[in-house]
Amino acid sequence: MLRKIGRLFVIKNRLEAFVIIYALALGATARGSAYLEQYPGGWGWALFLATTGAVFLGGAAILDSLKTKQELAELKAQVGETDLPLS
Repeated sequence: MLRKIGRLFVIKNRLEAFVIIYALALGATARGSAYLEQYPGGWGWALFLATTGAVFLGGAAILDSLKTKQELAELKAQVGETDLPLS
C-alpha cells in the first residue's frame, strides 16, 4: 500500500513534468511580485529574476531526469533486464 502511495509522487511523463513546472512558475512569480512590493527598484527586480530563474533551472533538471530515466528503461529492455526496477 505504501508503494502505491509513493508512486503518486513520481513524475512519469512529460505532461506531468510540465504541469509541475507550471505550478512552480506560478509560485515563483507570486513570490517575485511580493519581492517587488517589499523591495522597490533594482533589488526587487533582481530577486524577481532570481525566483523565475530558479524555475528554469529546476524545470531543466526535471526534464533531463525524465529523459535519462527513459533512456535507462530502453537500455534495460535491450539487454533483457526488464525484471529489475528502474529506481
